[in-house]
Amino acid sequence: MLKVGLTGGLGCGKTFVAAELERLGCHVIHADLLGHEVLARESGAVVALLGPSILTDGGQIDRASLASIVFEDPAKLAALNAIVHPAVRRREDEILSAMAYLDPHAIGVVEAAILIENGSYRDYDRLIVVWCEPAIQLERAMARDPAVVARLASQMPVLEKRQYADFLIDTNGTKEDTLRQTREVFLSLATIEKGI
Repeated sequence: MLKVGLTGGLGCGKTFVAAELERLGCHVIHADLLGHEVLARESGAVVALLGPSILTDGGQIDRASLASIVFEDPAKLAALNAIVHPAVRRREDEILSAMAYLDPHAIGVVEAAILIENGSYRDYDRLIVVWCEPAIQLERAMARDPAVVARLASQMPVLEKRQYADFLIDTNGTKEDTLRQTREVFLSLATIEKGI
């Protein structure tokens, strides 16, 4: 099985590219979704770290409140990452192992924002970096969440991430152009997998 990391900056189009790779036949794991599961399971440790103000009235973790705290405080972000990331990585590994058992010729793709920052990009056979110009990235990210600047600051600049890529997908243009590039990358990955 070919293990592929898919990363890029917030607002660059990772999820759009992941959806197309999945449509083309890749098995996609979304690290954010696994992170939500881990947050729910480890809520006691997270509340102990950040306090009860991050809870909703129903006792669930309010991710917006959590983000407003950790993305303003690098030490708290690092402590939260120490709780969440190892558990997410273990779950990713379990899923990838199950995929490899069920389909030895699969292309397993892990979509995650900080594969490079946390060093896990080294665990993949290939790395795709989805990127766009920083001004476009900021515009897209702020359209989703006006309070996103601190979160962007916690990530490696997207132009810097490009140097780690085996494949680059430039999302500065149209959606059709992004889809075309994604299909080209998929065909390359399929060729590589056949050679393994």
